[in-house]
Amino acid sequence: MGSFSIWHWLIVLLIVLLIFGTKKLRNMGADLGGAVKGFKDGMKGGEEEPRKPAGEITAASTGTTVEGEVRDKQKS
Repeated sequence: MGSFSIWHWLIVLLIVLLIFGTKKLRNMGADLGGAVKGFKDGMKGGEEEPRKPAGEITAASTGTTVEGEVRDKQKS
């Protein structure tokens, strides 16, 4: 009486399939999987800092001052 046999679980599965249908169960599974994936990405995203491309070096990262001259673009 403590646990169900495999036949009990197969009958329960058959009844669930008859009530909900395979398409609805598939959609619920996909929604649940997407929610879990989104949760994992959200938890992972808070810890990491956004990365910059490897070849990009800015003045702020090197600690130097960049001097320059601003020129107007004239249409001719």
